[in-house]
Amino acid sequence: MNQTIPAIFFDRAEREADHDALLVKRSEKFEPVTWKALAQDVSRMVAVLKSLGVSPGDRVLHVSENRYEWIVTDLAIQTALAIHVPVHASLTGPQIIFQLVHSEARVVIISTSTQADKLSECSHSVPESTIFLSYDPCDQQIGDRPLKLVSNLRERLDHIHDASTCQQAFAQLAPDSLATILYTSGTTGQPKGVMLSHANLVSNTYGAIEGVQLGTGEVRINLLPFSHIFARTCDLYAWFAVGGILALAESPETAVADCAMIRPTVMNAVPYFYDKLRQALIALQLDTTPGSLRQLLGGNIQVCCSGGAALPNHIFDFFHKQGVLLFEGYGLSETSPVIAVSSPAEHRRGSVGRPIPDVEVRVAEDGEFLTRGPHVMVGYYKNPEATKEALQDGWFATGDLGYVDHDGFLYITGRKKELLVTAGGKNIAPTMLETLLSEDPLIFQAMIIGNAKNYLTALIVPDLQALQTHLSTVDRSLNLDPAARGNDIFPTAGLYAFFEERIAQRLKSVSKHEQVRRFTLLDRPFTVETGELTPKMSLRRATIEEHFAAEILAMYSKSSSGGVDFNLQAE
Repeated sequence: MNQTIPAIFFDRAEREADHDALLVKRSEKFEPVTWKALAQDVSRMVAVLKSLGVSPGDRVLHVSENRYEWIVTDLAIQTALAIHVPVHASLTGPQIIFQLVHSEARVVIISTSTQADKLSECSHSVPESTIFLSYDPCDQQIGDRPLKLVSNLRERLDHIHDASTCQQAFAQLAPDSLATILYTSGTTGQPKGVMLSHANLVSNTYGAIEGVQLGTGEVRINLLPFSHIFARTCDLYAWFAVGGILALAESPETAVADCAMIRPTVMNAVPYFYDKLRQALIALQLDTTPGSLRQLLGGNIQVCCSGGAALPNHIFDFFHKQGVLLFEGYGLSETSPVIAVSSPAEHRRGSVGRPIPDVEVRVAEDGEFLTRGPHVMVGYYKNPEATKEALQDGWFATGDLGYVDHDGFLYITGRKKELLVTAGGKNIAPTMLETLLSEDPLIFQAMIIGNAKNYLTALIVPDLQALQTHLSTVDRSLNLDPAARGNDIFPTAGLYAFFEERIAQRLKSVSKHEQVRRFTLLDRPFTVETGELTPKMSLRRATIEEHFAAEILAMYSKSSSGGVDFNLQAE
């Protein structure tokens, strides 16, 4: 496909110049932005970058939460033939500095003083030649350099906003030109810079659109950070590839209120968000009321797509009982990201769908998914060893384990690198067991332990709200009042016996060596802030094991009184 991201955008902007393109929340109201106005702002930002000496191939680091300026900057960087290095706004200063230094970014654009604080604390590591810009006024300095305000630079160049000039500039872009470097969050080790070309992004955008089979004229609400490739491809680029309107939610916390104003038809989100919707309706005692979920999402929602983590079956079931289609897709940063996706016409419970057009998938002898096609990354930036390991004869090794059914639907069973090997030599896919456990509506999170051990154990985070409702309305046999007793409920033998039965029920279909012999109930969840989850909500197992070392040790101690022993024989 002989196109680039800026070419697709400016073509859409030219054809639909006076139509509304975006809905942006300002002063508690969503205000429309036309395609023409957006294109002009992109052109102005291109002029700003060029005035700073940004040249083709230069890296521009971008640390910002989702906002209108994020979209403008992304398109401007690519139009200027530079390479966009987006950074998750939640990262710490040292994490940002690592990406800055490794990518050799010429310019760094940040959003707010919060980000400036993080960088100023470790400014000694910043190269002297780096130029810093900010969207909002910031009093801080990075080293001895003040931050330049983007709006001030733009005003000085306000006479330069000719879209035709931009079109001439990006006409030099080739599909194989590098568009972006994305640093993987990773569950272990230092992040790797994933290099994606325009050909990668364009092919995946159109492949995902065809795979999902959605029409034009949709109103999309964006909840996920654009710094993640899922939102960038499936919200941002898919939006201007097919047209329609993209609405920027103020934040995930305001998403429901924003939906009431926006009335979206399409939504992409992670399972965590969809489960929060389910829990909200349970708390309101509306979970069995027909249409309550659609009404919660504004009344017009037609399709919800889940990605970033495994979608538990109980969330899938809840949405479908409510008459709102929720289906799952699958991909990685290295694959731009979509490998497979379900559609309104073709979806199956527990499956991530079929491969999108032009994407090949095969299963290796050890059960790992391999994929080949125009979606596969160029490689890892400045890391030829990792690139060689991941790419063999054009096939990318995903690290995910699974199988393909007779109709071509993909099913994920775990991560290859997360395989546990017990002391008895049994290979265990913990993700599969964790998914089974978290399908229990009273289990919010679960992590399996057991590498080099005689048996498996688990850290279990109960869903306190659901547990509270269950104990007060469904099962009064424990005679517990979570609201009154708070965290005191966790040490009780009755509650452990209660969860023992539920865990056994969830794992009744797995083999003997995959059973959990002991578990510990935790009184707080795993979070991104504690470093126990990646920004994609994947478990950082080593960090969790470090933070809960005492609890894990107790589960493997013969004299332990913690946890519950299921009296299973060790393998």
